[in-house]
Amino acid sequence: MNAFESYLHTFLFGSYPYICMVVFLAGSLARFDRDQYTWKSDSSQMLRTGTLRWGSNLFHIGILFLFFGHFAGLLTPHWVYASFITPADKQMVAIVAGGVAGLLCFIGLTLLIHRRMFDPRIRLTSHRTDLAILMILWVQLTLGLITLPLSLSHADGAVMLVLADWAQRVMTFRAGAAGGLIPLAWPYKVHIVLGMTIFLLFPFSRLVHVWSGFASIGYLFRPYQIVRSRRLNLPAGHQQPRAGL
Repeated sequence: MNAFESYLHTFLFGSYPYICMVVFLAGSLARFDRDQYTWKSDSSQMLRTGTLRWGSNLFHIGILFLFFGHFAGLLTPHWVYASFITPADKQMVAIVAGGVAGLLCFIGLTLLIHRRMFDPRIRLTSHRTDLAILMILWVQLTLGLITLPLSLSHADGAVMLVLADWAQRVMTFRAGAAGGLIPLAWPYKVHIVLGMTIFLLFPFSRLVHVWSGFASIGYLFRPYQIVRSRRLNLPAGHQQPRAGL
């Protein structure tokens, strides 16, 4: 690795994650504060249902499983699970479960892209950013599926530990995060960089509606709403009207 490649590697896996996180958080907050009317998913269900039901359900089931799977798999310290599961077994679980979820998500997203591109009514009402973010997600899913055979070729769990160590170093602001990724194959590296780029583009796309989905969980724990009857101030001799049936 020459000097330029070393600098680029350090930037992409040492500095770029923090740039993406800052834009992701600050950009989401700014958009909610300044452009709340654009904070939506722009559903096209009213125009034509067709493959939307299958595509949307498969995509959302797969993407949610992949998100929480990556979150738990990368950010859980090794000592938490070391006593009951080996890195090799954990990696095999991730390969099987992630492969199934990734395939479901890939099929659903392909249906959604086909609908957006080849249905004239949907195409006319779609923004260029809608198609762009869908295509980026499609490429990201493809790269993720490509890494599955690579992971099977070294089933000792070593790569999983390297990836987890990088993610945990980044999230805890520890130095030397980028160095451990140097020996990884290029599909892993491109998959990581594109994943961070999705977070960078998040505030500027329709993906911001994901925040609303997570925020709706708070609805389950909301306090009771107290409703009191309001009596009318009527002149003397008048009775309070009764509610009609």
